[in-house]
Amino acid sequence: MMLIETTLPAAALPLERFKAHLRLGTGFSDDGAEDALLEAFLRASMAAIEERTAKVLLARSFTWGVNGWRDGAREPLPVAPVSRIAELRVFDRNGTVCVCDPATYRLERDGTYPRLAAVRTCLPTIPQGGGAEVDFDAGFGAEWDSVPADLGQAVFLLAAHYHEHRHEASTGEGHMPFGVAALTERWRRLRVTAGGVA
Repeated sequence: MMLIETTLPAAALPLERFKAHLRLGTGFSDDGAEDALLEAFLRASMAAIEERTAKVLLARSFTWGVNGWRDGAREPLPVAPVSRIAELRVFDRNGTVCVCDPATYRLERDGTYPRLAAVRTCLPTIPQGGGAEVDFDAGFGAEWDSVPADLGQAVFLLAAHYHEHRHEASTGEGHMPFGVAALTERWRRLRVTAGGVA
């Protein structure tokens, strides 16, 4: 399985809000000198929160590739919330691609476990040695204000943690600070082994 981000968020990151969160002073001659660094911390913390929760904060497009279906009728998508499935393609071991008829599949919307589902009995067959690719759009919305408040606060807290420890080679044991973990816990996917929900 491989998930590739094919577009960047359309909205700018909330840099000024993050500066206010850090309580950085204004009116100095070097205002804006650290903007690139602060934006990098925001991007890194957003990526970490998205990885932890399997939620896409700002809307963008993805391509998801698989070598086979877990269930021939309904396949869980790797992130949420998904707003649209743009295209489903299957290809054989020689790379010959077949674009599937949109009438044969649909999106089952769910805030945690969205699924690619067959309209009738099963999803298009993946040839032996081949695979499938699904192009889809995901995210809470195009603007930062559409991100749930607790996840937005978690991004700021983690970015502030990165900012605070920017001169250290290591920040410790590599786990999330407590406040970030507490804010993201309810958004995390339940992981069940032995082929169950992942």
